[in-house]
Amino acid sequence: MEKYSCESFKIADIGDYLKVFACTAVMAQPIMSLIMGVGQPFHTQDIFGIAYNLVKYTAPAFIFGILYSTIRINDLAGSFSYKLHMQSSWSNLFVPTFWWTLIYLLGMPWLQQISKFNSFASFCWQFVNGNAAPHLWYNTMMLQFIILMPIFWKISSFVGTNVKRGAMVALITIVLYFAWLQFYDIYVFHGPHEKNWYLLDRIFTSFFIYGIYGVLAWQLRGYVNSFLYRFWWLILVAFAVCFFWTNFELHGFGHPVLLTNAPYYKPSMMFYCLAVIALIAALYLANVKHNLKTCLKVFHFLATYAYRAYLSNVFWNQLIWRGLNMSYHAMYHPFFTFFGTWILTWILSFTSAYYLHIWWSKAKSLFYRLVNN
Repeated sequence: MEKYSCESFKIADIGDYLKVFACTAVMAQPIMSLIMGVGQPFHTQDIFGIAYNLVKYTAPAFIFGILYSTIRINDLAGSFSYKLHMQSSWSNLFVPTFWWTLIYLLGMPWLQQISKFNSFASFCWQFVNGNAAPHLWYNTMMLQFIILMPIFWKISSFVGTNVKRGAMVALITIVLYFAWLQFYDIYVFHGPHEKNWYLLDRIFTSFFIYGIYGVLAWQLRGYVNSFLYRFWWLILVAFAVCFFWTNFELHGFGHPVLLTNAPYYKPSMMFYCLAVIALIAALYLANVKHNLKTCLKVFHFLATYAYRAYLSNVFWNQLIWRGLNMSYHAMYHPFFTFFGTWILTWILSFTSAYYLHIWWSKAKSLFYRLVNN
C-alpha cells in the first residue's frame, strides 16, 4: 500500500475521510435528541437508541483524523513549527469557533447547556467552557489538542518508524486510558460527581488515546495500512461485536431510552470507535488501491470545510426544526423527519461553510488592499 499512499496523499489522506464521516454523523446526534424530546413510543426510542450508538464515534474519529493529518504534513515537511501551526489553526479553527460561539450565545441563547449567562463573567464562562450550544463542548476539547500539538510531535519523533517503540507507546496509552475510564465510571458517570465534574468530558485526557493512535497510524503506516487493507473483514466482525455490546449496555438502562446513557467513556465505546476508525481507513485504502481519484478529491474538498460545517450544523437544524415546525411532524413521522432534517442540515452546513470562507477571504483581501494603499 505504501506506493499508493504517497501518491494519494497529494489528493486526500485517511484524516480527510475521518473528518467527513465524523462531521456527517455528528449532525445526526442533536436531531435525534430533538425527536426523542417530543416523546416517542418505546419501540421508536429503541430504534433511535441503536442509531445513536451507530453514529457515536464522531469525536474520536475527528481527533484521530486531525492528529493523523497534522503529523503527516509536518513529517513530510521534515520539521514542526509551532508558530506556523498556530497561525494556520488561528484562521481555520479559532476564528470560526469565536464567531459561531458568539452567534449561539447572542442569537440562540436557549441552546445553552447546564446554566445560562446572566452577567458578563458568566457570559465569558459560557463562551469558553463549551456550554454555548450542545455541540460546542467538542470545540473546547479539540482545541486543546491543537495547542498541545508539540507534545504529539515529540511522541511522533520518538517513535519514528520503530515498531517496538510504537508498540510500547500504544500499550502504555491503552493502559493509562483504561485507568481513566475506570476513574470516570466510578466517580462521574452516574457517580457522586456526575453534576459537578461534568467538564471532564471536554478535557483532552478523555480522548488522548485517539490522538496518539492517530500519530502511530501515520508513523507506522506501512504495517498499519497493510493490516487494515488485508484484514478489513476481521475489523468488520469486531465492529459488529462492539456495536452489539454498546447497545446491550444502553438498553440495560431500560425505558425511557436516554441518550446520555451512551457516553464515549466506556471500554465498549472505545473499542467501537477504534473499529469504525479502522473501517473508514480501510475504505480510504481501497479507494486508493482502485485509483478512485474523484472520491479522493471530493473527500479532500469536504474535509477542508468539515470543521466549519460542524460549527454551524446546530444553527441550521434549529432553523429547520423551528421554521418547518418539525416537532409536529416528529410526533407522527419520526424517521422521515429525522432523515429530512439531517439531509437539509448537511447541505446547508457545508454550503454555508464554503461560501462564508470565500466571502471572509475576499473581505480580508479587500481590507489588506485598503490598508496598504
